[in-house]
Order: sequence, then C-alpha cells, then structure tokens
Amino acid sequence: MRTEILTQNDTEVKNQTQFEIAYRFNFPGPAQRELKVCLDSASLQIIRPQRESYPDWTKLERFRCPHCPLSATEHEYCPLALSLVEVIEKFHDAPSYQSVEIQVESPARNYWKYSSLQSGVSSILGIYMVSSGCPYMTKLKPMLYFHLPFASLEETQIRSLSMYLLSQYIVWKKGGTPDWEMNNLMNHYEDIRILNHSVSKKIANLEMMDTSINSLIILNNFADYVTFTIDEKILEEIEFYLKEFTG
Repeated sequence: MRTEILTQNDTEVKNQTQFEIAYRFNFPGPAQRELKVCLDSASLQIIRPQRESYPDWTKLERFRCPHCPLSATEHEYCPLALSLVEVIEKFHDAPSYQSVEIQVESPARNYWKYSSLQSGVSSILGIYMVSSGCPYMTKLKPMLYFHLPFASLEETQIRSLSMYLLSQYIVWKKGGTPDWEMNNLMNHYEDIRILNHSVSKKIANLEMMDTSINSLIILNNFADYVTFTIDEKILEEIEFYLKEFTG
C-alpha cells in the first residue's frame, strides 16, 4: 500500500472543530464515486448533510434491532439507518466483486489500494456506523481517531484490544476498577455482532444489489473474530507480535 503524508500537522488537526474522511472509488474508465464523512472533532458524531426526507425503511419501528434500547417515541428514525442511506444509494447498483482503485484522504495521511468495491465500502461503512449515534456502535468511537482503511482481521484485533486495555490502565491510574479480563469489551462486541446480523438482513430485504450487504458481512466477521479471541483466550495468535514486550 502506498501512503502519502499530508502537509497538515497533528496540532492543526486537533484544533479543528470537525474533520473529514473521504473515499474515492475510481471505476474502469472515467467513472468515479465519492463518499465523504464529516465528523465532529470532540464528539466524533457524524455531521450529516441536510435532506428533505429519509426513506420509510430508516424509521426506528422498521429498522430496530432485537436488542435496541432506543424508544420509538423519542426517536422516529434509527440513527444507524440514517447513516447507511447515503452508502446504499451510492452503491446499490454496483456489484461488490468489481475491482476498483480506492483512494482515502484522512487528516493524518492518504491511502491508496486497488481492491474489490466491497473492501472499500466495508471500510467506510465502519465510520458511518460507529459515528451514527447508535448506542451500541458508539462504544467503538475511540478507534475513529486512528481510522485504518482496509484493516486486516489481525490489525483490527490488535487495535481493539490494545486501545481497550489502555483505557483500563487509565481507569486504574485514576483509582477505578479496571476490566483487565476485558469482559465488558466482549459484551460490546456481542452486541455489535447481533446488530450486524440484524442490519444485514434488513438491507437484504431492500432487494438491492449486494455491495452494501456483503460489506456489512465483512464487518460482522470482524466482530465475530474479536469476540471469539477474547472469549477463548487464544492469546497465542497475537503473542508473536508482542514477544519483545513479553519476553
């Protein structure tokens, strides 16, 4: 993968009230599609462009997950569904297996990769979902500060476990009770796994082509993988990368 460092430094990024991550998909020929996610720097909440209306399928009563804690009287729309609208509308007519050139611009650096469309859509879907305001996905917000496009299963595992354990160290330093066994993290990923299964089924019911559906399936595989690793304590899989620290 080729990376390019932007001229903007870290201090400038931190001082901004919002920042943007852009994904550009270059299809064979002159065709290009682009998605830009604008996030509030403090809350990491998505800043959605104004629309006159949203599809009926985005209403909470229609898109609710089986374990959703939100009240339909307080939330007319599912916050996660609102964030998926743009992605689904942009790629509903494109086959997921098509090879494209994907360019990613983030505040820290640029990325480039030639891969399947679903690989890029899956990567940006993670941003849309985590920043949507969904009470389950919001638990992964800290990872948005260090968004890594096209992350492998191992990279996702290391980032998730490392950031969570670092957060528990901070809890311990402040006199709190840390969750060294990562039980809460395991519960978070179980909630996300249920959510991803539910969302995948609901999107499939829209009878569109499979790009968005397959991309969500990839995200679900990430959730399953991390949950399985924590649950079974198979730390040997990652011990290789940490041997200089543990030896």
